Amino acid sequence: MPTQNQNDPLSSPARRSILALGGGVAAVGLAASTLNTASASERPVAEPVSGPYPVPPPEKTAGPIKPARGTNLTGKVAVVTGAARGIGRAIAVEFAANGADVIALDIAGPVSPTADAAPATKTELEETVAQIRAYGRRGEAIVADIRKIKQLRSAADHIERTYGKIDCVVANAAIQGWKPLLEMADNDWEDQIQNNLTGTANTVRAFAPKMVARKYGRLILLSSMQGRMGTMSGASYSASKWGILGLMKSAALELGRYNITCNAILPGLVGTALTYNEQRFRAAIAQSNKAVSPYPTAQETWDARAPTVPLGVGWLQPEDISPMAVFLASDAAALVTGAEMAVTGGDAAKVS
Repeated sequence: MPTQNQNDPLSSPARRSILALGGGVAAVGLAASTLNTASASERPVAEPVSGPYPVPPPEKTAGPIKPARGTNLTGKVAVVTGAARGIGRAIAVEFAANGADVIALDIAGPVSPTADAAPATKTELEETVAQIRAYGRRGEAIVADIRKIKQLRSAADHIERTYGKIDCVVANAAIQGWKPLLEMADNDWEDQIQNNLTGTANTVRAFAPKMVARKYGRLILLSSMQGRMGTMSGASYSASKWGILGLMKSAALELGRYNITCNAILPGLVGTALTYNEQRFRAAIAQSNKAVSPYPTAQETWDARAPTVPLGVGWLQPEDISPMAVFLASDAAALVTGAEMAVTGGDAAKVS
């Protein structure tokens, strides 16, 4: 057996008595003893400060833990732009599934000849509304062009009159085209900037005053991982999505005093009409350092890209993005503002 050190004052029965009191009590006792014998200059710099300690008012905190607080949107009224299909539809429908009434806004028609994806249709927009109503929530379709702020302000007035308030706005509508910088026509640049960036700013400028008046609101702007990095032959899209991050952070700084949060979601590559086309498939394969065939198939593109993504998927689904929007719209996100929330299957790990 090990021998007891007779010279150790804490190896005596007194040590056993201290330890019997419990580690925490023993530590406090020893600390107090040390403080009593130490000079003032040897005492810790950070002395405890007694309470009471201020706490934020109820509207400035996520509050106590309760089930589903990050998903419960009961009683909320939300507006989603670009809601006819893709990520916009997924967010609108998932909002309804979690208790919100949702107004689905979309141009539901051609935007620009530079856009690769086929235009959304009024039929698709009505299908979004049908899915919202299937959850027992109020839903409505509004056809509007986010490039025209008067149309958005008219929509905001109508929604406020009809529903009594606007709690959350998701600025999702966007287009994408592919053209090298030196081969761009003017509209290849201008149309994407005008729709994606200016249209998002118009959305904020049209709807935020309604939130300011109530001193409550959630603004969620859809950026992209392509806004956090350069894109070969996609400079206009990347620039528009990078600009949204600056817009989001500025809005967060300006609107926080009115209890309005503003955040951005940055999806990775997502299976939507903006992805399911030859131009985007060729770009995805090239970014994966694979040989690009003239007419790549969806499977070839998935197989080239999936090994480069940490979670092993070629692209995400719109329904992988929408839960993040629900959280940001919920009361649980009361203190989340000015944030970039990446949903990428792991691609975000590659970008600082």
